[in-house]
Amino acid sequence: MPVYQWVGTNKKKETRKGEMQAANEAVVRSNLVRLRITPTKIKKKPKDLFENVSWLQPAVREKDIILFARQFSTMIDAGLPIIQCLEILHNQQNNKTFKRMIKEIKEKVEGGATLAEALKRFPKHFDDLFVNMIAAGEAGGILDAILRRLAAYMEKAAKLKSQVKGAMTYPIVTLLIAVVVLAVILVFVIPVFEEMFADFGGELPVPTQIVVTASEIVKSKIIYIIIGLVIFAFAFRKAYKTEKGQDIVDNLVLKIPVFGELLRKVAVAKFTRTMGTMLSSGVAILEALDIVAKTAGNRTIEKAVYDVRSGIAEGRTMADPLQEAGVFPAMVCQMISVGESTGALDAMLEKIADFYDEEVDQAVENMTALIEPFMLVFLGTTIGGLVVAMYLPIFKMAGAIQ
Repeated sequence: MPVYQWVGTNKKKETRKGEMQAANEAVVRSNLVRLRITPTKIKKKPKDLFENVSWLQPAVREKDIILFARQFSTMIDAGLPIIQCLEILHNQQNNKTFKRMIKEIKEKVEGGATLAEALKRFPKHFDDLFVNMIAAGEAGGILDAILRRLAAYMEKAAKLKSQVKGAMTYPIVTLLIAVVVLAVILVFVIPVFEEMFADFGGELPVPTQIVVTASEIVKSKIIYIIIGLVIFAFAFRKAYKTEKGQDIVDNLVLKIPVFGELLRKVAVAKFTRTMGTMLSSGVAILEALDIVAKTAGNRTIEKAVYDVRSGIAEGRTMADPLQEAGVFPAMVCQMISVGESTGALDAMLEKIADFYDEEVDQAVENMTALIEPFMLVFLGTTIGGLVVAMYLPIFKMAGAIQ
């Protein structure tokens, strides 16, 4: 059905404009008159030439989904039907990509599908966790509460992800800048000094000779170095796609000093938050564990969660196989055991998640505090060492002149 753009005036002679989906222009005019708007201009909205070119369309961000869930929850709580909620959300959406998604979801629901089935069409934006919780909300008649929980969960998950990214941005950027500066000095600056030293004659000090040799190697082999790095990155990516490669890398990552501990705390916070949210929403424990394992993001964590799932399927508690996996701290396993014995596992998982959110905050601060002086020492040693090495012959000559 085509979309029409219209301009008109209301009873107060105020100009109004908007868009309306209708079979033809006459229907649009009729609808506007019913709304007590006198149309002055109606035209068919031109088609977007790049509508089917996905990479030219605006991306649907996490915050768009969070806002969608919050607004949807408020409207459901106010008693509006699902289709009307989707219509309102579609009309007020500015992101073209998300607008089309909401339109498709609405059409599916109008065709008799459940909301969960309609959302499943977009797995990139509505994952298994989102879809399963919506299905549980629809079945239990608590869709508004589920949408609120989902929005709160996603906000906390986004904050956690942002903290880890923030902690890693500073050292990575600093390291990249240091590598670029070193490459520029070795390729362009050192050769100038080398020519000057050759004119002076005499034997160069050992540190200067080492730097000059390094410069010659980098300058003559720079293309091979770049090709080698590209091949290494490609080979690493290929190896990481294999099960064995992913197992080795993900296991080593958790053992890296400081950073590995941070990732472990992030994994605990994510696991407990997701499990707590799903169990409190009525999702079955085995199904919840299956979803948590798929979204773990680390093969070692994923295997541990699947071991827990297998244990529960055999009639065991969650705490025992979790402790045997050796991935999660003993305190977490004990608290989960208490939650199971008291029948308040979902509440206990939420408490653990809150505690580990604070632990992640503290770990990020500690890591930043450790990295800053380390990076300063690294930059001072490398760049400062190069500068001193290149000035040693000048100091030597100045001493000989005196």
